[in-house]
Amino acid sequence: MNYDSLKIHSFAHVFLQTETEKPSKDSIFFQDGVRRIDFILSYTDDNAKDWKKKQAFEANLKKEGMELELSESDERGPYFVKIHAPWEVLVKYADMLKVKVPFMPSDFPSSRRSKVEWLLKPFRLPEHIMNPEPDCFTTTFDKERIDFFPIQDQDTFFPPSTRNRIVYHILSRCSYSNRDGSEKERKGIKQLLSNGTYTAAFPLHDCRYWLRDECSESERYSLYHHWARFLSFYKEQPLDLVRKYYGEKIGLYFAWLGFYTEMLVGAAVVGLICFLFGVFTYKNNIWSKEICDPTIGGSIVMCPLCDVNCTYWKLSSTCASSWQSHLFDNSATVFFAIFMGIWVTLFLEFWKRRQAQLGYEWDLVDFEEEQQLLQLRPEYEMKCKHRRRNPITQEMEPYMPITSKFARTCLSSATVLFWVALIIACIIGVIAYRLAAYAAFAKIMKDSPTSQLQFVGPLITPQLATSITASFLNFIIIMILNVVYERVAIWITDKEIPKTHMEYENRLTMKMFLFQFVNFYSACFYVAFFKGKFVGYPGHYTYMFGGWRKLRNEECAPGGCLMELTTQLVIIMVGKQLCGNIQEVLLPWLRNLWGRHKAHSPGSIYCRWEQDHDLQALSQLGLFYEYLEMVIQFGFITLFVASFPLAPLLALFNNIVEVRVDAWKFTTQLRRPVAAKAHSIGAWEEILNGVAVLSVVTNAFIVAFTSDMIPRLVYYYVYRPGDAPTMEGYIANSLSIFKISDFPPNDTSIRSEKPAWFKSSVTICRYRDYRYPPGHENQYSHSLQFWHILAAKLAFIIIMEHVVFIVKFFVAWMIPDIPEEVTARIKRERYHTQKKLHHYELEKLRLQLSEGSTPFHAPSPGDRSSLDPATLPLDVAEGETEGEVSVLPYDSTEEKETLATFL
Repeated sequence: MNYDSLKIHSFAHVFLQTETEKPSKDSIFFQDGVRRIDFILSYTDDNAKDWKKKQAFEANLKKEGMELELSESDERGPYFVKIHAPWEVLVKYADMLKVKVPFMPSDFPSSRRSKVEWLLKPFRLPEHIMNPEPDCFTTTFDKERIDFFPIQDQDTFFPPSTRNRIVYHILSRCSYSNRDGSEKERKGIKQLLSNGTYTAAFPLHDCRYWLRDECSESERYSLYHHWARFLSFYKEQPLDLVRKYYGEKIGLYFAWLGFYTEMLVGAAVVGLICFLFGVFTYKNNIWSKEICDPTIGGSIVMCPLCDVNCTYWKLSSTCASSWQSHLFDNSATVFFAIFMGIWVTLFLEFWKRRQAQLGYEWDLVDFEEEQQLLQLRPEYEMKCKHRRRNPITQEMEPYMPITSKFARTCLSSATVLFWVALIIACIIGVIAYRLAAYAAFAKIMKDSPTSQLQFVGPLITPQLATSITASFLNFIIIMILNVVYERVAIWITDKEIPKTHMEYENRLTMKMFLFQFVNFYSACFYVAFFKGKFVGYPGHYTYMFGGWRKLRNEECAPGGCLMELTTQLVIIMVGKQLCGNIQEVLLPWLRNLWGRHKAHSPGSIYCRWEQDHDLQALSQLGLFYEYLEMVIQFGFITLFVASFPLAPLLALFNNIVEVRVDAWKFTTQLRRPVAAKAHSIGAWEEILNGVAVLSVVTNAFIVAFTSDMIPRLVYYYVYRPGDAPTMEGYIANSLSIFKISDFPPNDTSIRSEKPAWFKSSVTICRYRDYRYPPGHENQYSHSLQFWHILAAKLAFIIIMEHVVFIVKFFVAWMIPDIPEEVTARIKRERYHTQKKLHHYELEKLRLQLSEGSTPFHAPSPGDRSSLDPATLPLDVAEGETEGEVSVLPYDSTEEKETLATFL
C-alpha cells in the first residue's frame, strides 16, 4: 500500500468526518454546531510510519466511544483532529475517576459580612465573577444512580474543565499499537507527542480573550477583563472562576500566590519601620563618626588587603560605606529577625487553613486517597510488568519489586549528589577567580584614568570590578548547568517510574529545588558565613588550596560583610525578578507573534483551533517554574532578611505585578492547559516549612557573626572606658595592631608601592580582629575579648533560636489547621449525602415493589440470620409492628450498595 492510499485508508477506517463547509471563526463545536470540541490533536503531513500510529490510535479512540472530525488549515497543513466525548463516555469515566458533582443546594448559612464591608467595596469584583457557580453540596458521581443527580442538560452537566480532563485521561491511556500481538503494546498521547506523530494536543479556549462569544460561556473574556489586566492589580482574584476554567491545580497556585502577597503587607510594613529607625538614628552613629573623623579614622593606617599590588590605606576611606551600613546594621535588626521568624509561622499556619477551606469548596477533601488509587501514571502501568492483588480493591494491579525500586533510588541519589558536587566545585572555582582577579584589577586600576572621574571615579574600585566579573562568570555557569540539569532531573525521575502523577511531581520538585537552592543561595551563604571569617593576620594569612597557590582568602569589603551581603541580596533578588517578569511578558508574546505570522495565510479562515494552536503550550515544568520563582524569593526574604529589612517590601511590589503578569500570560499567551486536580501545593509546602526552620538559624548567625551587633554590645557593657554609657573608642578597640617590621622578609606587602601620604615614621598598621598587640607575651594570639565576643555570639544564637522556636510551636499549636466552619460544612454535607441516598434507595425499592419488577421475599420477623449486618446500610428500629417499615440512617460515611428493610 503506497503513502497516498494509506492516508485515504486511515481516514475511512477511523470514521473521520471531513468538513464540507467553512466553520465559524470562533466555533468551539463540530461542523453540526451541536457537539462540543473537547480536545484538539494536530499533526503534519509526514511519513507512512506515523500514519500507521495515527490510524491505530484514532481507531482505538473510536472504540472507546470518542467522536472525531478532521479539519485542515490549508494545503500546507497542519491537520487538526477534533475530539468530542459523548454523554455515555463522560458518564463512564466520571464514575471511574470519582468526579464530584452537585446533588442539592447548600443550606449552610453564608458567612457574615464584615462591618467594614463598605471600605472593601472598591477591591471587590462582581458577584457573578467571584461565584460563577451556585453553592451546592456535592458527592461522587455514580452511573448506577444517575437519576439521583439533578441533570437538566447533558451538554452542560459536566463543565468544560471536567470534560477535557476526562478526554485527556482517555488519550493518555489509549493504545497506538496493533492489537494482534505482533508488536509490543504502546500507548499514550504523551509518547506520540514526543516521537513527533502528533505536534500538539490541547483543549480549546472558549472565546477570544478580548471579545465575548454569545455561543459559549466566555469565561476567558471574563478572566481577562476582571483579572488579567494590570489595571485590576488592586482587585481581589476570582479564584472560583480560575479554578472552573483552568482546574484546581492552577487555581491553587494563584490562591497561594495571592495569599502570600497579602501576608507580605505586614512584613513589609514592619521592615520599612526598621529601616526608618536606621534613618532616624543616622546621626547618633558614634562609630561612623569616629571613622570619618580626620583625627581618628584619618590617622589609622590599615594593613594591605592582598599580597600583590595592594598597599596601605586609611580607615577614613570607608566613611561612606560605614554610614550606609548603619541603615541595616542597627538594634532594630534583632527585632526584625525575631519578627520574621514568627511571621513565617503565621504565614504557613494560616495558609493551611486557607488551603483547607479551598479544599472543601473545590471538592478536594478526599482527593489524595483517590489519587493514589485511581490516577496511576500510564508509564507506570506500561513499565511495571509485575502484578499483585490490591488488598483494598482485590483487583490485580501493577507494582515495582523492592529490589528494582532500591536500585533506581540509588541511581537517582548518586546522580543528584554528583550534580550538587559539580555546582559546589564551580562555586569554588568562582571564589578562586575572585581571589586571583582582585590583585590583577588592583594593579590595572591603580593608575587608571577612570579613577579621576568626578562622580563615578571613587566607585570604580578593584572590589567592584572583581564582583561584577565574578557575577557574570557565575551567571554563565548557572545558566549552563541549569539547562543541562533540568533534562537530567526529568530523566532521573522518569527512570524512578513514580506510581502517580502527584508522586512524580513531588520527586521532580525536590530534585530541582535542591539544585536551584545551591545555585541561587550559594553566593549569599559564602558572603554571610565564610568571607572574612578565615583570613588569619598580617604575616600569617590563610590561603585557599594552601600557600602554594598564593590565593589569599578574601577579607570583607571596607564597609563590612553585612553591607556586601545586602548588596548581593538586592542584586540577585531584584535583578532576577525584574528579568523574570520581562521574560514572562516578552518571550511568549514574541513567539506567538512570529507563530501567527509564519502559519497564517492572508485571506484564509483563522479558526478557533488554529488560533489556539499558534499559542505557546504550558510546558511540563511550566507551573513548577512559577512556584520556584516565588519560593526562591521566599527564601531571600526569610533566610537573609536580617541583612536587608526592605526585602519584604520589594517582594510585595514584585508580587503585585507577578499576579497580573501570570494571569495575563495564562489568559492571552498560552494554550488552555488540561485541567488537573491537586489537593495541595504538593512538595512546595514541605519545602516552605524547611526554609522557615532554616531561616531562624541563618538569621541568628547573620546577626551574631556577619553584623557588628554583638561586638558593639560586648564593648558597651564590658570594655567601654569609664562609667559613661557611650560607644566612643569602639573603633580603636575593634582593630588590632601589627608591627610592620614583623612582616616576613619574603612577604610582598613590605615591597609594595607605598601611597604618597605614607611616611617612614609609620611603624604599625591595623586590621580587623581581636588579637594581642606586638610586645605582649602572647602577641598576635586571640585576646580574651575575642573569646568573650565568641561566647556572647554563641549565647545569642542559642537564646534567639530557642525563643523563636518556642513561639513558633506555640503559634502552630494555637491555630488549628482546619477552620471550625469548614469542619461543620464537611459534616453537614456528609449528613445530607447519606440522608438523600437513603431516601433515594428507599424510594427506588418501593417503586420496584409497586411495579412488581423485582420479586421480594420478606423474612419472618424472628429470622434475622439471612441478613448480614456488615452489608446493612440501615438499622432496623425495634418495637415496630409487623408489616411496617421503620428505618434509621446508618452511622457511616461510606456509601452502601445494598438496601435491606424489615417488613
